[in-house]
Order: sequence, then structure tokens, then C-alpha cells
Amino acid sequence: MKRLLNTLYVTTSDAYLRLDGGAVIIETKDEMIARVPLLNLESIVCMGYKGVSPGLMGECAEKGIDLCFLTPHGRFLARVNGAVHGNVLLRVTQHEWAKDSARSASIARLMLIAKIFNGRWCLERTLRDHAERVSEAEFRLAIADMKLRIAQLSETQDIDTMRGIEGLAAKAYFSVFEQMVLREEKAFRFDGRNRRPPLDRVNALLSFAYTLLGHEIAAALETVGLDPYVGFMHQLRPGRASLALDMLEELRAPVADRFVISLINLGVIGPNDFLRKENGAFYLKDDARKTFLGAWQKHKSEQLTHPFLKEKIPWGLVPYVQAMLLARYMRGDLDGYPPFMWK
Repeated sequence: MKRLLNTLYVTTSDAYLRLDGGAVIIETKDEMIARVPLLNLESIVCMGYKGVSPGLMGECAEKGIDLCFLTPHGRFLARVNGAVHGNVLLRVTQHEWAKDSARSASIARLMLIAKIFNGRWCLERTLRDHAERVSEAEFRLAIADMKLRIAQLSETQDIDTMRGIEGLAAKAYFSVFEQMVLREEKAFRFDGRNRRPPLDRVNALLSFAYTLLGHEIAAALETVGLDPYVGFMHQLRPGRASLALDMLEELRAPVADRFVISLINLGVIGPNDFLRKENGAFYLKDDARKTFLGAWQKHKSEQLTHPFLKEKIPWGLVPYVQAMLLARYMRGDLDGYPPFMWK
């Protein structure tokens, strides 16, 4: 099992990163503000524009440390990887399967069923724990709709039809999503998903969480030898990590959505932690972004029992385990891909 190491988040927008011995040096205006040994890192996320020295990039590539660049507001810019890991035959199989509509549909179906299943159980848990705070009738209606969509997916072979069914399930899920916010409800209003830019506080948090999770999934896929850019459901597009987006679907609700809701309901992030731009976009302030990232790291170390392995692992290893299971299926070691279905 892969060891869960740390991700270094550099949130200072004018920071420059360079290599010194076996450590990364973070400096601004020729002043060193931090020194972090590379030995303790699996990933570096840089949220600024000054960049990284070629020496550090080369060392990270050689040691398998993933480099990800985001804007100061958390929008994805680029990822830098070193040499391709794993058996080339695995990637050949992946490319062949991606061209096979039946193979692609079978994997996409499992991932979408897991996505709807996990979203449904987020609603079930809220209804169980906070029945007096939410509309039971509306939650029951959404849950029933999502159950129906799972049954429809199980009988569907066409990916475009699957996307339509998933869209209906997402509509049901998000129709009651706002009711899961139990603190500062007026400030954290949610009228559905919007992005680029996020037009409310909840969407700003969701987009940031999805960006971080997507980066970690892409890194996990690289680690097990899969190509994160060749997917089965999301179409191929230059610069888009399609397979990472595929796998993100099944992990959105249990990993990202629950995390965002907990930040709000526990008061970790409040209404005053955001900036609102002239175009209506909401973004986390610098200090709040650091708070968010600290909570994200802490959440990754919390334990769960993996539904397929039946072993306790940290949440931070879930993307890696799913990537490993997908690779094992494609190698013929498993009869099918077991998507992450959490309860």
C-alpha cells in the first residue's frame, strides 16, 4: 500500500520555489520564508505566478513528486509530471479500451452508478441525522428519483444516454443540497451548480474542492501507470485529464461535497471569508484559503473502511486505491472494476 505523504500548498502569490540540496526553498523578494524536505512530499501545489526553478522541477520529476499550478483563486492551470510510470502494456490496453464503445460504456456505467449511489447516501445521512432541520418529503422524493436513475443506468448501453440519466440524478441531488447547509443559511444560499466563475459561496467552495480532488486523482492514476488524459466517459480533449474527471464523478459526493458541507456547518469557513468581485464571482480570501487547505489535509488523514478492500485506509488514499483497482481490472487481475460505493 502506498504511504500517505504530504502535499505542500504554497498560497503566497508572489512566492518563488527553488531547490537547495534535498529541500524546496520558498522565497519572496529574495527572502526565504520556508524550507521543506522533499523526502516528506508527494505533491506540491503552487497557487501563484512566479513559478518554480528548473532544478526543482527536474528533481520533482525524478523523485515522482507531482507539481500542480493553480491561480491564486484556485483555478487549475497545469500539472508537471516526470517520466511515465508503469508497464507500457497497461497504457496500450487503456487506449484500446477507450476506443471500444462497449468497454468504455461498461466502465462509465459503474462510475456513474457509484456517483448517484454516493450522492443518495449523503442525502440519506442528512435525513437520518437532521430530520427536524430539512424537508423530509423533498429528501424522500430526491432519494427515490436517484434510486430510479441507478436502475435506468443498469439497463443502458449508450454513453450519451447515461449522461442524460446522470444529469437528471444530479438535478434531484442538487435540488435539496442547500438544505444540508445548517449554519448561516442566508449567506450560503445555493441555487444549483455554477462555475467559471462561481457565483455564490457554496459553489466557490465546491469548485476549489473539486480542483484539489481532481489533481490528486490524476496523480494517483499516473502512479499506478494509467494515463489520466485518456478516459472512458469524458471525451478526449488536449490538456484535459479525462480519466481523472471520470473517476472524480464517483468521489465528488463522499469526498468533496461532504467536506464542504462540514466546513460550513462547523463554522470553519464563514460568510466573511470570501471576496466578491465586480462580475459577481466569489473567491476565498487568503487566510480562509489556508484554513481550507489545512482542513483538507486533516480530512485526508481520517480513516474509513474501504467498501471493496474491507480495510481501514485514510481518505487521502481513496483516489490511489481506486486507480489501483482500475489498473488491476485492466490487467485482468479482477473480473470487473469495483467503483467506490460509500455508505
